[in-house]
Amino acid sequence: MNDAESDPDITRLLSELSAGRRAGADRLLPLVYDELRALARSRMRAEKPGQTLQATALVHEAFLRVAGVEGLAFEGRQHFFATAALAMRRILVEAARRKASDKHGGEHVRVPFEAIELAAVDPGTDVLALEDVLGRLEARDPRKGKIVELRVFCGFTAQETADALGLSLGTIEREWRFLKAWLRTELDGPG
Repeated sequence: MNDAESDPDITRLLSELSAGRRAGADRLLPLVYDELRALARSRMRAEKPGQTLQATALVHEAFLRVAGVEGLAFEGRQHFFATAALAMRRILVEAARRKASDKHGGEHVRVPFEAIELAAVDPGTDVLALEDVLGRLEARDPRKGKIVELRVFCGFTAQETADALGLSLGTIEREWRFLKAWLRTELDGPG
């Protein structure tokens, strides 16, 4: 089934989920699985080597978190995938925190990355360091935090980010140039 054929089904099932009818979740997963799997593979490529979490497990855990939340309403397909990407981010951060805890070896090492590109963070990037920096950014400027979240964790293009946030493409491109430099500085440290 191609995307054009499945979109009405996805939209209908997302509406059912939003209305509290969870029975449609089992019909939704097969329709969105390939896209969620691609998103998970993209996120897993950005992880440090030695990650024990598999893309399939990430897809299923994220789907359960998104589709299983009572009262969560989706504004559409794009909102669903952005929410799933955010769930994947949280799962990976939780896994990294567990792995970095004292009883699991502790003391993670901050590994810098050279540049942030669309949904492609250097595999050496420390997820906890990125989460910490993003948390500080979101506290200071929620809009800029959302731009980073959509570009890095959701894999949105500049145009998709502009559409999702109701901003112009020029504003997103300008802020993204600044944010890439700012993130690089925050993660690499001064100098």
